[in-house]
Amino acid sequence: MVDQPRRPRTLNDARSEAEAAFKRTTTKVAEAPPKSAAIPGVKELVSLRIDQDVLEYFQEGGAGWQDRINAALRRAAGK
Repeated sequence: MVDQPRRPRTLNDARSEAEAAFKRTTTKVAEAPPKSAAIPGVKELVSLRIDQDVLEYFQEGGAGWQDRINAALRRAAGK
């Protein structure tokens, strides 16, 4: 049996192949499961840049300045 001659590629064929390859590459990956709710009372260590004058204001009250900043941020967040 003789093989059929290959038909020449056309611009539409090349474009279709390119679009199919692009779709395979850019298909959205399933989203990660939602982050679990925070455990009450557990604090997370973060790095935060605060203006010097704001930091001094909270540190003037002595120990517990981080808790005071946290309380102020909670009020600002409406919690």
